[in-house]
Amino acid sequence: MTENQYNLDSPLTFTYKEVDGISVLLDVYLPPHDVNQQCTQQVKHRPAVVYFHGGGFAVGNRRSWFPTWLKSRLSARGIIFISADYRLIPPGTGYDVLADTKDAIAFVAGDLNVQLNQQQAGLSSGSHFRIDPASIGVAGTSAGGFCAYLCAIHAVPKPKVVLSLYGMGGDLLTDHYIAPKTQPFLRGREMLDPARFSEYIHPFGSLPSTSDSPLAYHPLSYHIPGYPANPRMLISRLYLQLGVALDYITGQHEPSLSTTLRQAIHTEGPFDEALIADHKNIFPQFNVTSDWPATYLIHGTSDTAVLLRESRNLHSLLTKAGVEVVLEELPGREHSFDYQPGAELENKGSYDTIVQFLYGHLT
Repeated sequence: MTENQYNLDSPLTFTYKEVDGISVLLDVYLPPHDVNQQCTQQVKHRPAVVYFHGGGFAVGNRRSWFPTWLKSRLSARGIIFISADYRLIPPGTGYDVLADTKDAIAFVAGDLNVQLNQQQAGLSSGSHFRIDPASIGVAGTSAGGFCAYLCAIHAVPKPKVVLSLYGMGGDLLTDHYIAPKTQPFLRGREMLDPARFSEYIHPFGSLPSTSDSPLAYHPLSYHIPGYPANPRMLISRLYLQLGVALDYITGQHEPSLSTTLRQAIHTEGPFDEALIADHKNIFPQFNVTSDWPATYLIHGTSDTAVLLRESRNLHSLLTKAGVEVVLEELPGREHSFDYQPGAELENKGSYDTIVQFLYGHLT
């Protein structure tokens, strides 16, 4: 590789683990070479932010719903941006996601610098970038926010800062996850026929493990123009519709954890945490302590995919634990507001504030 071949928009791709016969990948976006020219060292150790994509844990990859606004702002401040894959549900579970997110952070803080040395060996620039393992943050949207929370709880080294955009996991004990729906509930979209998704409904048979399921849409000539062509794009909504999302996240289908929790929550009296004792490690709301990293939460008030109450509940728990936390509520915004037309202009103030928050805790 020569310096002329180095493209800021073309990431360096690495395998951070191999499991279940698949390679789990992450992309590294290095800052511009002229960043921080006042630093005279040939090798510059820089902060990094590891980002996890959304998709309800069921679909997507490290380049799906890519947050260009976040990557570009962080790169301009000399922060290395990393986007990571993780195993998808099903046949994976939240425990696979937990293992992958922990391994991603461990790789970024450890072996990645060795591999960056090799990748940048041919560059003639006097400034080669490396990760500062003591200055790593995490970010995520939707299910990726849940991944960021798992990192805050379990990753070594512990992230310095967390960013969650409409993140799942702030309150999993709600009807949104555990109650069957009989009417359209997510943006008014149609109810789904479970028979169309039999291969994704427990038991799965020979459903292969994957960490990469790209987005795909039908053409405009389809009877529903632009409708998802990858069935995985619909199954997280199906699990919410059936009221069994937590069965798939925890892997507890028999007996159904969702049914058990639904019966318990609608019974008068305090909630018995023993009901989720076997799965407490992957319920972020039961793992908030005073050493949780500084956190920025941003959520639309009209979100029907991940309800605002999740971020409000986590904000309350973090505040009670004495953690520095910001909750920004955007009036009238739906899920994935940052991917809507005109989002850059409409959200510029919020974006700049978020990046300043991240920068302040990483540098």
